[in-house]
Amino acid sequence: MKHPVAAAHALFGDRYPLAERYAEMLAGRGIDRGVIGPREADRLWDRHLLNSAALGELIPEGVRLLDLGSGAGLPGIPLAIARPDLTIVLLESMARRVAWLLEVITELDLAVSVHHGRAEDPAVRVELGGQDIVTARAVAPLGRLVGWALPLVVPTGRLLAVKGATAEQELARDIESVRAAGGVAIEIVQCGVTMVHPPPTVIVVTRAAQRVTRPGKARKRKDR
Repeated sequence: MKHPVAAAHALFGDRYPLAERYAEMLAGRGIDRGVIGPREADRLWDRHLLNSAALGELIPEGVRLLDLGSGAGLPGIPLAIARPDLTIVLLESMARRVAWLLEVITELDLAVSVHHGRAEDPAVRVELGGQDIVTARAVAPLGRLVGWALPLVVPTGRLLAVKGATAEQELARDIESVRAAGGVAIEIVQCGVTMVHPPPTVIVVTRAAQRVTRPGKARKRKDR
């Protein structure tokens, strides 16, 4: 495994200084304002910034991405730093966190949008729908999360749900809810395994290309 500094340079490239500034903001004002816990100060890089940036290997070039429940800006801000080719929207429901996100993107001069709202709100779905990718980290159990996230992605778009060591159990528990929400091609993957410790575990859920008709719902044509 690479040393965290080497991994950070590999993931952020020539934008590494921006990642350093973001880490400093989190460790100072971020803790003071309660957007991240004080115990996280010593593991910001391994647990948060590198874990977030590593998701980039699952994201095609130049796509539209929405970070659902962005909170302190994870994983959306590290992805915006590492992948300036992406069009990123940060969606957050708490006003004080929205203020923090606006402050971060202003200070780091990131081409990122911040939206104050909830994914389940019809108005938010109308305004922010049509994303290629939705990311979510520590937002909600998978069964509830897919109902919020999949309506926001285009058909064949994907949800990247960052989970911990219990990802397999969570998927087994909620698989029927995932399928009912239109999730197909469901898999569990790890990112950045040669650079990040521990590597992020991600449940990848692809939205069906078209609405699936449930058995017993199809109409029978009458013979004329």
